[in-house]
Amino acid sequence: MLKRAGVSDSKFFVLGADGSYDLGLNRFGRELDSWGVRSDNGHENYMRDLMLYCRFLHESRGGKSIWETDHHDLRAYKRVRLRTDGPDAISASTWRRSIAALDKWVQWSLHEGLLTQEPFRYIDKTVMTPQGPKRVRVNAEYEVDDEEEPLHIVQFVDYLLWRNVGLLGELPDGRPDPTWRGRNGERNALFADSLVYTGMRLGEGASLLVTEVPPLNVHRVLGDVHLSAAVTKRHKARTVYANVRTLRAWHHYLAIERDAVVARARARGRYERVDDFVPVRRAGRHALTVAGTARAWSYSKIGPQARQRLFRVDGAGRPEEPLALWLGEDGQPLKPSTWQSAFRRANERCASFGIDLMVSPHTLRHVFAVQMLGLMLRQTIRALGQREDRHFTRKELERLLFGSPMRKLQLLLGHRHESTVYIYLDLLDEFQEIVLSALEEWDAQVAALEAVKVAGAAA
Repeated sequence: MLKRAGVSDSKFFVLGADGSYDLGLNRFGRELDSWGVRSDNGHENYMRDLMLYCRFLHESRGGKSIWETDHHDLRAYKRVRLRTDGPDAISASTWRRSIAALDKWVQWSLHEGLLTQEPFRYIDKTVMTPQGPKRVRVNAEYEVDDEEEPLHIVQFVDYLLWRNVGLLGELPDGRPDPTWRGRNGERNALFADSLVYTGMRLGEGASLLVTEVPPLNVHRVLGDVHLSAAVTKRHKARTVYANVRTLRAWHHYLAIERDAVVARARARGRYERVDDFVPVRRAGRHALTVAGTARAWSYSKIGPQARQRLFRVDGAGRPEEPLALWLGEDGQPLKPSTWQSAFRRANERCASFGIDLMVSPHTLRHVFAVQMLGLMLRQTIRALGQREDRHFTRKELERLLFGSPMRKLQLLLGHRHESTVYIYLDLLDEFQEIVLSALEEWDAQVAALEAVKVAGAAA
């Protein structure tokens, strides 16, 4: 039935309370890509939001279907989801995502003729944009208050404590925990380091291929990782940089732990039982060649799901090993949900020691952003001949980071927005050097922290 309905692998669909399959609602889910929702996470979140609203209608609004809903239902749903006291209340940002999913469903349904009129009430509001005040039409139940939930920031030294205790199984004082039974601590810690030192998202880091790991060159260590448009949010390719420590750790993992996992899987015949795989004859840093074809397949066209099916093959076409970087104990590529579980277990372990740290993969992007911003700011201050210990006002910091040269270039080029001229930063060798220099300084800081830890353990 799913095949007849056109539901492909890895796509989420919604079933009714009686097990029925709503053709219209699920067709909307399949067509999200052409309506601006292109990422797998976005697709999952939108379908989950619709599912929750449908469940609310069925259980609390007299068994209504989503096609019978009105603005009274949405207002009641807002009270239940947003205004409820207790741990079940969601944040304003989560509510806005729910509204975005419902509004997208309304637009699509009207376009397809499945609705004859808007079921919800919409109002005109004046909002501030980078271009000044702008009149926009929004759902009347849209929530703008963001002040109740500040950005969750974990300091870098706290991250190291969380990683060592939660993922590596150490005790809070740095000693080994004799009761620790984790078998993948080194791999999991390396994955967390990969996110915190590069700023990659969970899906981006989880989708890396062995061939995308930068080479370790003793003459020029440049850990540039090219994230293809097929795995990034909003399908925008970009380059991230790994510090020397992480780059070396990747190559150590490839040569030792991952190689051992692959060898065990081969010895047990696990790869002989792989059915649905893509046979890879040759692979480089930017493209691969599928066995039986001569045409190169760019990584920019290979999404996360397809990457899990890529296998190197021998001359007879038999799979030898996955191309995915991160493997489980069975030698198969790990899914993003595996990392979510690893982070959850690490949080629980830290809590058992009274360590009040809740870390998610997205938290590590904040750690990266704050750490790199501070490092690059110090690089800029030094370049300008200022004292690093000087205290700057917020306005002075803004001028240092987004100073007058960008504004002058904007005026010279006649661009309407200053952000347009940021594209020229990619052409400056100095900009890349600032990033690499900041990474080098970060490496030195971590080495100093580890030296203190080793000295403390020896004492």
